[in-house]
Amino acid sequence: MLRSSEPELEQPETIPQEGVWSRRIVRVLCGVILVFFWVDSLYLGRFSAWMLGLRVVWAASMLGYTYMIRLRPQWGGLLTDLNVLVSTACVLGLTVEMGGVGGPYFIMVPVLPLAISLIYRRHVRSVIVCGAVGIAGTAMLLWREGHSLSHTLTWMSVVTGIALLGAYFAQQTLQVQQVEQQARLERARRESLEALACSEHRRAQSEKLAIVGRLASGVAHEINNPLAYVGSNVNYVHTELLEARELNREELAEVLTETRVGIQHIRQIVSDLRGFARMDADEPAACSLGDVVADAMKLASLRLKHVSFLQVDVPAELPEVFVVRQRLLQVVLNLLINAGDVLESHPVPGSEVRLIGRAEQERVVLLVEDNGPGFAPHVLPRLFEAFFTTKNPDKGTGLGLTLSRELVEQFGGTLSASNRPEGGARLRIELPLRQAGLAEKPSTEPQAEARGAA
Repeated sequence: MLRSSEPELEQPETIPQEGVWSRRIVRVLCGVILVFFWVDSLYLGRFSAWMLGLRVVWAASMLGYTYMIRLRPQWGGLLTDLNVLVSTACVLGLTVEMGGVGGPYFIMVPVLPLAISLIYRRHVRSVIVCGAVGIAGTAMLLWREGHSLSHTLTWMSVVTGIALLGAYFAQQTLQVQQVEQQARLERARRESLEALACSEHRRAQSEKLAIVGRLASGVAHEINNPLAYVGSNVNYVHTELLEARELNREELAEVLTETRVGIQHIRQIVSDLRGFARMDADEPAACSLGDVVADAMKLASLRLKHVSFLQVDVPAELPEVFVVRQRLLQVVLNLLINAGDVLESHPVPGSEVRLIGRAEQERVVLLVEDNGPGFAPHVLPRLFEAFFTTKNPDKGTGLGLTLSRELVEQFGGTLSASNRPEGGARLRIELPLRQAGLAEKPSTEPQAEARGAA
């Protein structure tokens, strides 16, 4: 049976892109930052403690950031902003020391937001922080050096434009990553649903095969009933044909006709088993309960030959029921055979089996009763459990009543058991009346529900 609920997918905890940097890469970057101090010294022609200090702070910020982002990943946004702020400030400090706007490092100020947008691709805010600090620093440098208004506006426009471009790139990159992440989650969800559907299909197949196996275990019991009747009739015909006396053709014809009925019932049982394996049961139809009982009595007569009294009180005028006729016949036959087995193993004087049919409100009731010992108190609650039986292994498998109840429930009816007040067992079948219009257009919903329940 397929489930309709969707599985809950756990979203993997994502580590920021900068958090996956290896320590080796960070060490290389810090080494490059420190080694370029000698380039600064060559350009200045002297040793500058201020330049060395800025580069040490910059390298320490990179190392500290890498360590903290692994230790406290939940602080990723704040740590990134702080690292970007320190890096931008160090670049501005180096620019001031190396000649300001005309120095070789000033180009790093407007370019830095673009670099940040590529390095910290998930943090738009960090790019904005870098751009804002860079704009403020550029304005201070231009004011300090006394540049003209047009020159100042030109540089401010360039730095601001590059900062906005970096923020835009960062925003687009973030959206692309979110779309990719959503696509991965959707793909994982789809794969999970497909795996769940396959699993449910396999489970449904396993359950169906288990039920088919359960029916196969009991099919011998169901087939043996008409098979014994057919075998007895064949032996009778064989004996009659071998004896050197005049044959009673009418009696032989009647015996062969009844034998054909038994064979048809065996074929129907096999067909039912195969049909259930394919999950395509026959459609129910309106039929007379009296006719079903008559056919069941005919097939069960050989098994009930030791019963002293066999009473049938099923009025022909009972309302029709809407069932699969052969399956209801199988149920009634099974109950009759069970009653015969009980009376055979527990003989009582004046043993009897009674079938009583009556209409009660919107239901048709069939009672199958015997005057045997009845059901023991510990047996009655477990009577319809699969594989539960009080018979010897050669007499039953414990599946007959279970199967009978399932078949009756497919018709919207019920099968219950109790002890008669006067002694003996009583099996009660309740079936809904045939409703107007069902014969012309039968409903398949009860069958679908029964298949799902089975």
